Amino acid sequence: MTFLTLDGISKTYGETVALDAIRMEIEAGGRTAIVGPSGSGKTTLLRIIAGFETPDRGSLVLEDRVLADDTSFVPAHRRGIGIVSQDGALFPHLTVADNIGFGLSRNAAGRKERITELMDMVELDAVMAERRPHQLSGGQQQRVALARALALRPRLMLLDEPFSSLDTGLRDTMRRTVARVLRAAGATAILVTHDQAEALSFADQVAVLRQGRLVQFGPPRRLYSKPVDRETAAFLGEAILLEADIADGRAACALGPLPVDAGTRAGQATIMLRPEQIRLTAVPADKVLQVPVGRVDDVEFGGGDCMVLVKIDGLKTGMPVFLSIRCAGFEVPEPGDRVAITVHGTAHVLSN
Repeated sequence: MTFLTLDGISKTYGETVALDAIRMEIEAGGRTAIVGPSGSGKTTLLRIIAGFETPDRGSLVLEDRVLADDTSFVPAHRRGIGIVSQDGALFPHLTVADNIGFGLSRNAAGRKERITELMDMVELDAVMAERRPHQLSGGQQQRVALARALALRPRLMLLDEPFSSLDTGLRDTMRRTVARVLRAAGATAILVTHDQAEALSFADQVAVLRQGRLVQFGPPRRLYSKPVDRETAAFLGEAILLEADIADGRAACALGPLPVDAGTRAGQATIMLRPEQIRLTAVPADKVLQVPVGRVDDVEFGGGDCMVLVKIDGLKTGMPVFLSIRCAGFEVPEPGDRVAITVHGTAHVLSN
């Protein structure tokens, strides 16, 4: 069931187009991530949904309630939307308990029990209730901010890069915690982030913005494996892009003939493989193989996850082709090794 509908949302600042006719439908209970480079319009879009900005054109409908269109605008404080910002925005003079219960009337029945319930939900120990924000770690502050945003049981939660100030390990832990808490609360969530891996792992729908336009919108696995163009392919992860000649569902390229998802398309095109689709196998220098062969030019060792730069041998063009290929640390080859290159799965044909 469609929960939030954005229909033709546009916003300009002087001559700068921040958003250009954004259209999305977000399902109830789902998690949507909005990603894009700096200046793509993702924060502006979140502010329009929150009610901090008004769109120049288009409409915003939450369930059956019009929040903004050409004739009406519901202010932020009347939308019933929860927000967690990058820095948490906690009140420094209030305790953890008072921060969490800020939106609850002090005379409301069950206020204390609700605060205790929220602290338990975000895994904050009860002894922290009387602490001040400066006595908490970054991760604990974000947990308090999440609990405060959930206090009034909002149906929609907006997350504005809430993990970006945390260390990598803590960021991953908090992302999983937030996803679990939101799922348990039955809240629909929209996350704005510049971290592609964070978006892909957190969301069940990803929206890619570029220069104020919605480039692609859909499940993260589909966007990762079938990006619409070069820029999106590279933005969502490491990508191997090769020029190819498409015919009869196969691509003739530097890695030999490969199956592609081209449909009836034929002719010159760019194809994409993800590094994890390629396997390298060390082979003797004099062995003749039916698969492409290359030589390891460099290895970037990263423990369990390594990147290997391979130069492809025997190309008729005479132009060297280098591929960056991901390998497990226990089987990584050495610089100078001759390797056979095997491709798993299907290559994706980019639209442009």
